[in-house]
Amino acid sequence: MEFGVFDHMDRAGESLHAQFESRLKLIELYEKSGFRAYHVAEHHATPLGMAPSPSVFLAAVAQRTKTLRFGPLVYTLNLYHPLRLIDEICMLDQLSGGRFELGIGRGISPYEVGYYGVDPATGPQRFAEAYAVILKGLTTDSLSYEGQYFAYKDVPMELRPVQRPHPPLWYGANTFDHAERLAKDGINAVIGMNPTAVRDFTDRYRAVWQAAGRDPKDLPRLGISRHVVVGDSDREAQAIAKRGFLLWYDALIHLWRKHGVGLPRQMIPEKFEDALEQGYIVAGSASTVRERMRKDNDTAGINYCLCRMAFGDLSFEEAARSVELFSREVMPALR
Repeated sequence: MEFGVFDHMDRAGESLHAQFESRLKLIELYEKSGFRAYHVAEHHATPLGMAPSPSVFLAAVAQRTKTLRFGPLVYTLNLYHPLRLIDEICMLDQLSGGRFELGIGRGISPYEVGYYGVDPATGPQRFAEAYAVILKGLTTDSLSYEGQYFAYKDVPMELRPVQRPHPPLWYGANTFDHAERLAKDGINAVIGMNPTAVRDFTDRYRAVWQAAGRDPKDLPRLGISRHVVVGDSDREAQAIAKRGFLLWYDALIHLWRKHGVGLPRQMIPEKFEDALEQGYIVAGSASTVRERMRKDNDTAGINYCLCRMAFGDLSFEEAARSVELFSREVMPALR
């Protein structure tokens, strides 16, 4: 079992400058505490995402850390010119000495891509083309491609990533249909479901992986993301987690509420108590968190434990204390 951190970078209530600085200090702490990687979301025109340009923030992360891996989870490919994104990927991998993790996706919100003039109905085909262009551009000296949305002929590829043929790929999966495709391509997956539902996904992924004759020891990382707060008691930790969760959830539904519709699927229960019971949130003393995560990790069949350690209005001190307790009293037992 490996451990990483996922961060929506939702609005924290302090000045944005102060939020960026406190988050960078937390990221330094993630590195010291033994987390493998830091993954940041990309969102636009919503308080759910105060890092709408992941590359800009991650360039700072590259300079504030030495061993921690990092990347977007995910770049919303349909909002980028592929050539520009190829350059950014290569620069971040070079700036960090080969620590970049490349998360890709279409984006879940039609409103966010719509603000940029992208028709959500074109999403699947546009994404497929952008993905093909980016992989080809990262692995060739001269890029040629002919598609419906992108066309290039003999474009020189002057930049190269440190990691060959390209940085590790990540995808945020939210349906079982993704398992077979991701397993065939050997892509790391973060599954947006509760632990019981995740097991069907990980079983399918493993079955496809093994059917292709691949070594189980080389299995990519399969994980789920959960809000995590560790405190000196269950009562203390759950009070902190509830306060932060309510603000985070309000940011999550912000654009959907603005347009008078509900979330397209039940991403996470609205009520804190339901989310806690179903394992979307793990909050309590170190022993409580340790045993709940041990149970849920086994149920889900994952090998990557992705934690949201900062969300809502959790202060730096609250998040840092939680990270300290988690790394000292939870991580060693679950590894």
